[in-house]
Amino acid sequence: MTTPSTVELLGRNDELARLAEVIDAAARRSTSLLLLGGPGIGKSSLLRAAMRHGQEAGHRVLGITGVEAEAELPFAGLHQLLRPIRRSMPQLPPVQRDALRAAFGTADGPAPEPFLIALAAFNLLTTAATETPIVIVLDDVHWLDDPTHDALAFVARRLDEQRIAFIAAARHGYPGPLTDAGLPALSVTGLADEPAARLLDAHAGDLDPAARTEILEQSLGNPLALVELPAAWQARGGTTLELPLTARLERAFAGRVAQLRPPARDLLLVMSVAHRGDTAELLAATARLTGAPVGDDVLQEATAARLVGPDPAVEGSIRFHHPLVRSGVAQAESLTRRQAAHASLAAVLHDDPYRRAWHCAMSIVGPDDEAADALAANVEVSLARGATSRAVAELERAAQLTTDPARRSHRLLLAAQHAFALGQAATVSRLVDEATRNQLDELGWARVEWLREIFHDGTPGDPVRVQELCLVAHKAHAAGDIDLALNLLLGAGLRCWWADTGPAARAHCATAIRQLPDAVHDPRWVAALACAEPVLEAVTVTEVLSEPRWVGETDGDRLRLLGIAAHAIGDTERAADLLDRAQTALRDTGRLGLLLHVQGIYNHLLVELGQFAKASVVVAEATRLAEQTRQPVWTAGTLSTGGRLIAFQGDPDRAMHMAEQATRLAGRLNDQLCVAVLASGAAHLAAGRYQEAFDEYARIFDPNDPAYHWRESFAGIGTMAESAVGAGRITEARRILAELEETARVTPAPLLHTHLGYARAVLADDADAEALYHTALAMNLTRWPFVRARLQLAYGEWLLRHDRPDGARDELRASADTLHEIGAAPWARRASEALDATA
Repeated sequence: MTTPSTVELLGRNDELARLAEVIDAAARRSTSLLLLGGPGIGKSSLLRAAMRHGQEAGHRVLGITGVEAEAELPFAGLHQLLRPIRRSMPQLPPVQRDALRAAFGTADGPAPEPFLIALAAFNLLTTAATETPIVIVLDDVHWLDDPTHDALAFVARRLDEQRIAFIAAARHGYPGPLTDAGLPALSVTGLADEPAARLLDAHAGDLDPAARTEILEQSLGNPLALVELPAAWQARGGTTLELPLTARLERAFAGRVAQLRPPARDLLLVMSVAHRGDTAELLAATARLTGAPVGDDVLQEATAARLVGPDPAVEGSIRFHHPLVRSGVAQAESLTRRQAAHASLAAVLHDDPYRRAWHCAMSIVGPDDEAADALAANVEVSLARGATSRAVAELERAAQLTTDPARRSHRLLLAAQHAFALGQAATVSRLVDEATRNQLDELGWARVEWLREIFHDGTPGDPVRVQELCLVAHKAHAAGDIDLALNLLLGAGLRCWWADTGPAARAHCATAIRQLPDAVHDPRWVAALACAEPVLEAVTVTEVLSEPRWVGETDGDRLRLLGIAAHAIGDTERAADLLDRAQTALRDTGRLGLLLHVQGIYNHLLVELGQFAKASVVVAEATRLAEQTRQPVWTAGTLSTGGRLIAFQGDPDRAMHMAEQATRLAGRLNDQLCVAVLASGAAHLAAGRYQEAFDEYARIFDPNDPAYHWRESFAGIGTMAESAVGAGRITEARRILAELEETARVTPAPLLHTHLGYARAVLADDADAEALYHTALAMNLTRWPFVRARLQLAYGEWLLRHDRPDGARDELRASADTLHEIGAAPWARRASEALDATA
C-alpha cells in the first residue's frame, strides 16, 4: 500500500497492509473493517492513507468525519457522504428518492421512515458502485449524528457483492449502531518504542534527555500525545503532567488556546458550539461575540497554532485540527461564555430559522416561552427529515424553557412518544417520569398510561392492568381523543393475547372495545377485539374483515393490523394474504421495525400452510431484522417458527435447540411458550419420538400449564393427534379432542376446523375412520398441502392395514409427491416406504 511520506505512519505497516487488502478487494466484492482505538492513537492518519490508496487504485472514495458539534444536526453526515454520487439519485425508486431529499431538507413531503432513508442510501451507493468500486471512509463515527449513524449501520450490514469497501474508525468505549454491526475489527494501539522515539524526535528534536524520556513514558506510544505534549511540557516549566492521557491532550490543546489573542479564542469558542463550519458565518458570529470586526488574520492565527484548518470535504468551511481541540476549548470556557457563543450564532442566522431556534434555546438560562415555541416549531421540520432523535431533543429542551406546567408536560409526553418510535425505552421512561412531576389533565394522564404500557407485553394473571387500560381508554374517548383510546385498547387486547389474563379480563376488554362503535372503521378496533377475545368474538371479527372496504387498502400498517386480527381468530389464509400485502408495502416504504412484526406472524402462517421454501426466506430475514431493530420478543417467536419449520424439513436436533432457546427468551408469555412447544413437539415427532411428542403437545391444551394458550393451541391439533397414534395414547387424545369440539361450536376459525378434520379421522375407530377420512379430504385444502398430504398418508396407511393396497396406492403416491415437493422430508420418506409396501 502506498503511504504518505510522513512520520505519523511510522510502525504501522501491519495496519496499512490490512487496509490495502480491504480496499483492493472492493474491485470484486464488498469488504469492511472497523478501526478501534483511543483518541490520538493514529486512526485518522491510517484513514487518510486508506483514502489515498483507494484513489490510486482508481476507486471512488467517499469520506466523512463525525463532529461532536454536528451530532445534533440530522443526517448532516449522510448528506455530506452521498453528495458526490447524487447524480445517481434519479435511478432510485421515486419513494426512496423523495425520502432522501426530505431527509436532506431539499424537498417537502411527509416524514419518511428512518429505515426508508437508510434503504435509499444503500441503493444509491450500490447503484453508484456498479460504475466504479467505492471506498467509504468514516472517521469518528461515535460523533456522527444519530440518524446518519443508524443509516450507515444499516448499509454496513447489507453489503455483500456490491464492490464497496466500508472502513470506519471509532473510539473504544463508545457503543453505537456501527460498532455493534458485527464488522471485522482492528484494534489500533500505541506505537512501539523505536517508532515512538522517531516521531517525537521529528516534532521536538530539541528536548533535553530528561524531558524526552518523561514524554515517551507519559505518551504510552500515542502519536498525538508525542506531537502535542512537548509544547505543554515546556509551557508548564518541565513539570510532570499527572493527568489521564485524554485529559492531558485536552489540557495541551487548551493551553495552546490560552496563548491566542481574545478574538482567536472567541472564534474557537463559536466553532465549538456551532453545527457547521462555514467560515463567513463563524467569523460573523465571532465578531458579534467579540464586539468588534473580525478579519482573516484571526483565522490565520488559529490555523498557525495548528488548532483549525480548511475542511477538505466542504468548500469555504473550516474544522478543528483534532476533535480534542473542541473538548479542550469547551473544558476551558465557562457556561456563561458558551451561552454567549450560542447567542452570537443565533444573531447571525437570519436566513436559517431552524438552526437559529436551537442556538437561541441553548443561549438562555431560565424559562422563555418565545424561545420554547420557536424550538418546538422545529420539530415538524426534524420529523419531515426523518430525524426523530433530533425532534426528541428539541421537545425536551423546549419543555425546559416552558413556563406553563401543563404545556411543559405535553411537550415532554410528545417527546416520549417520538422516543418510543425509536425504541428508546429508557428515554421514554425518563421523560414520562419528568412529565408526571408537572400538571397533567385527563388526557395527559391517559397518555402517560399508554406510554408506560407500550414497552410491556403483559404478565400472566394481570387482569387488573387490562381493566385499568380499558378505563383510561374510555376517559380518553370521552375527552375526544379517539386515537389515544384505540392505542390503549389495542394495548389491553395485546395483553390478553400475549399472556393469560383470564376469561373475565378478556370479556371486560372486549366489552370496552365494543363500546366504541364509531371506531369500527379503524383497523386497531378489529385487531384489539380479535386479540382480546380471539375465540368468542371470531364471528364479529370475521364479519368486519369480510367488508369490501379493505380490498383496496394499501397502507402497510393498516394491513398489518388487519392481518393480526385475522391471525388472532385463526383465519390463516386471510391472514397470510393480508400480511403478504403488508410486508410488501412496509418494505417499499422502509418501515422495517413494523416489517419485523409482520414477518414474525407471516412466517408462522407460511409454515402452517406448508409453504416451507418461502417460510425459510422469511424466517431468515425476520431473524436479521430482530437483531437489527433490537426487538427480542420477536426473536423468540422467530426461533420457535424456524425450529418448527426445520423439524418438518427433517432436522429435529437443530429444531430442538432452537425451541429451547425460544423457551428461555419467552419468559412467562403464554403465547410465546405455546409456540415454542409447537416447535419442540414437531422436533420429537419428526424424529419418531412419539411419546415425547405427545407429552409436549398435551401441554398446550392443559389450562394449568404455562404453555397453554386457548387460540394458539389450534395449530397443534393435527400433530398432537398424529403423535397420539404413534404413541398409542389415543384415549388421552380423544379427551382433548372432545373439548376442542366444544370450542368449534363457537368459532368459525378455519385453522381449528381444518386440523379437527384431520384429528377426527386419525383418532377414529375403524368403523368410523373411512367416512371421516373422506369427509376430511373433501374439505378445501388447496392452500393446506401439508395437512392434505398427511391426511392422504394416514388414509393410505389405514388402507394398507386393512389389506387394500390398490386403494392405498393412489393416496400414498399423491402424498409422497406433495411431501417431496414441499420439503417435508420425514413424512416424504414414510410415504415412500408405505408406497413401496403396496407393490
